[in-house]
Amino acid sequence: MHLSQRMEQFNVAYLYAMAAQAGLNPSRPDVDDDSVDVQLTAKNWSGGARRNPTIQLQLKCTAAANVADGAIKFALPVKNYDDLRATDLMMPRYLAVMRVPQDDAAWIQHNADHMALLNDCYWVSLRGLPETANTSTVTVDIPLAQRLTTASLRELLSLASQGEPA
Repeated sequence: MHLSQRMEQFNVAYLYAMAAQAGLNPSRPDVDDDSVDVQLTAKNWSGGARRNPTIQLQLKCTAAANVADGAIKFALPVKNYDDLRATDLMMPRYLAVMRVPQDDAAWIQHNADHMALLNDCYWVSLRGLPETANTSTVTVDIPLAQRLTTASLRELLSLASQGEPA
């Protein structure tokens, strides 16, 4: 399997592990033609205006992240940028960018009593960002303060249950 495909699978596995811990139902569209890699739904969410809130995520993975000014500077394809910045979507959409070590042997550590995934992942909403004149990629900032964790996934679902994007 090509390295980029392995990175994609590692990213999905990481997200699915957090979804399991958070009690969320993950699903993947059969065709990724709308910049959605994974959809997360919370069944019978308490405390919200909507019972089964759902969010959608575009996943990206990199071993060569450019970090400056407290953010990952990520070159996102214009098609993904346009799909994620739309304001007329039924469900909130987010870009999630995972950083992994350059050496794929360092992605996972196997220990006697546990396995550790060596990565970090961050999220950002591009909703409402302006059009671009770029034709191939748009550099977007993913704040290092917005780490994608089980708790942040729950917060994004909580906002979605209120009908609000982050």
